[in-house]
Amino acid sequence: MSLFTTSVSGSYEKLAYDFNFKDLDGSNLNLSDYKEKVIVVVNVASQCGFTKQYEDMQKVWEKYQVKGVVMLGVPSNDFGNQEPGSNVEIKDFCEAKFGITFPMTEKVSVKGENAHPFYLWAKKNHGKSAIPKWNFHKIIIGKNGRVVDTFASITNPSSKKFIIALEEALN
Repeated sequence: MSLFTTSVSGSYEKLAYDFNFKDLDGSNLNLSDYKEKVIVVVNVASQCGFTKQYEDMQKVWEKYQVKGVVMLGVPSNDFGNQEPGSNVEIKDFCEAKFGITFPMTEKVSVKGENAHPFYLWAKKNHGKSAIPKWNFHKIIIGKNGRVVDTFASITNPSSKKFIIALEEALN
């Protein structure tokens, strides 16, 4: 064992592609459908101070989907009860207010022991920065199915810092 081994990356016994969600209509949403793409996973909420980021998420999706990016919204009521609605209400809100066309999962938990298995996997393999501290936390999954980077809620998806990381993941 080398003294210089400081890797924080996990063993990655599984990749992001091994996980699936249900979408807002209750249909299967398999991350394996997005192999060879960069997946941006964002836990979202309709009544949050960061909710306006939906607008920039949509813009990034529209610009980068042709380059191989998938934006994935994951509604959660884990922070401040800011996503109290049903899946139908969430879908109606996102479509009516922000014209969202990117995939959205059903409402799930994103933190703690009851978190969706994807979030438990991200924490295990990438560490604490993969655990959402609030709504609109972002996880970038590279084309290899591993966590590339994470961003706190305050980092807007249209920010230079985020776009640089996204474009690096595409290359």
